[in-house]
Amino acid sequence: MQECPRSEAAKRDSELMQTFDYVIVGAGSAGCVLANRLSEETDKTILLLEAGGSNNSIFIRMPTALSIPMNTQKYNWGFETCPEPFLDGRRLDCPRGRGLGGSSSINGMVYVRGHPCDFEAWQEQGAKDWGFENCLPYFRKSETWMLGEDRYRGGDGPLATCNGNRMVNPLYRAFIEAGRQAGYPLTDDYNGHQQEGFGAMHMTVKDGVRCSTSLAYLRPALGRRNLMLIKHASVDEVIFDGKKATGVKYSIGGKVLQANARIEVILSAGSIGSPALLQRSGVGPAAVLKEAGIDLLHELPGVGENLQDHLEVYFQYRCRLPITLNAKLGWFSKFLIGSQWLISRTGLGSTNHFESCAFIRSKAGVRWPDIQFHFLPAAMRYDGQAAFDGHGFQVHVGPNRPTSRGSIKVASKASDVPPDICFNYLSTEQDRDDWRTCLKLTREILGQQALDLYRGDEIQPALDLEDHDSVDQWVKKNVESAYHPSCTCKIGSDSDPMAVLHPDCRVRGLDNLRVVDSSIFPLITNGNLNAPTIMAAEKAADMIRGRVPLRESADFWTDENWQDRQRLAAPARPMFSELRGESH
Repeated sequence: MQECPRSEAAKRDSELMQTFDYVIVGAGSAGCVLANRLSEETDKTILLLEAGGSNNSIFIRMPTALSIPMNTQKYNWGFETCPEPFLDGRRLDCPRGRGLGGSSSINGMVYVRGHPCDFEAWQEQGAKDWGFENCLPYFRKSETWMLGEDRYRGGDGPLATCNGNRMVNPLYRAFIEAGRQAGYPLTDDYNGHQQEGFGAMHMTVKDGVRCSTSLAYLRPALGRRNLMLIKHASVDEVIFDGKKATGVKYSIGGKVLQANARIEVILSAGSIGSPALLQRSGVGPAAVLKEAGIDLLHELPGVGENLQDHLEVYFQYRCRLPITLNAKLGWFSKFLIGSQWLISRTGLGSTNHFESCAFIRSKAGVRWPDIQFHFLPAAMRYDGQAAFDGHGFQVHVGPNRPTSRGSIKVASKASDVPPDICFNYLSTEQDRDDWRTCLKLTREILGQQALDLYRGDEIQPALDLEDHDSVDQWVKKNVESAYHPSCTCKIGSDSDPMAVLHPDCRVRGLDNLRVVDSSIFPLITNGNLNAPTIMAAEKAADMIRGRVPLRESADFWTDENWQDRQRLAAPARPMFSELRGESH
């Protein structure tokens, strides 16, 4: 790969005026995949533009240090929401990765594909050929699963997935057993036949090192002469000749440059960056562009709309036994953990510590899971600091199918002015009611006998969950983003006026322009978003290359009697032991 160092100014200036077959904006979770797959075509030239740097920090590579890059300006765009109207005006952090690998270089490394029904729902929303059988082969193509290939999991893909330290801490298995005692199923592989249930959680870690898309996809392509990477390049706008995208303008160190595309410009700047770049280029809702002082090139009212995210809270308890990670948060303990990791890539440094989890359904009449749990054998905050003195453990929990919708709106044509981000969290009564149910079910699970040996006082929420007003106020005050913004340039049908993209990711009404990242999702998936983003990029790469799309069928478990249960309006709790229907 030709990489353009910032210090070689003369060489850089001559290279930057070249024309490429493809210009990819953003070397994140999707952009690195595209750069690898498109550069396999040796007769095509690819330019990959990235606003950040190399992201070679030890704190990015060491899984346990995940809180450091997430809270470092160099690696994080540091977006913040507008005052959220249904959270009493709170502003929430909205971190997005900056640098090679994008958010896959600063995220929690959790690997969740989503439920097969999520992709069936995409297809029902107008994303033709994005059903489960269309997506499954690209999940498999992208992955090497630690236990080997089967009809659901991949065996020779670039992205390594595993279970970290394989639940050495007894709290992980106690949490899983508590779920079983509460009447929920167990699952051997939530990314396989049955997502629903309690079991081990998977992460993108290879030999004790974070497996970002930079490591998995971009690094193997570094020797290809037809791929050029330019870092520290801030893309200002897409260039058009009429309605045809011909290249991009970008800036390095205050100097404005241009790159031309013979075939296509592909935006992979993420669910915030891609719609903002379209809007700055004159593509989007006419009223938004007028307010920002941007000339309208092509009206697409859906650009920046349909914004979705997951929210979560922490259930925190004191732990009766001194076995939690709270004992490892001092500087000396961190030094020992780091030293072991540096020497052998093993130990507590080699895991994100989210090693057990669950996906459950909230009530009768729900066909597939809508609540997700991450268990952590520590009580701590996202900045890596202890939540309180002493030992504790916590569960991150939240409903996974929000009905609230927000938007991304640029405030200026200048690329250094962040867009206005408003999720409208908890704007619907359905979302508020889902939280009331979620908290009740969580407390019941954590109150099971399997955790009696470990469970001390409940630190939070520690309130009467039958008092809806108290619950609503506590959630407003304590809920946090799970950092899954998505769906702002959705794929849809010709009959959907808010659809931004055709099913092949081409921007509607424009030529030679595609978007490929988590913004293309019609609906947010049931889980963390890095895995489906990588899958989408793998699938889009085949579309761009004109290949016959892959297709594989595999059965998956749902409650086939969900509609009957919905009509019966059965109570939420007693039905879980009965939810064992046939495979779909």
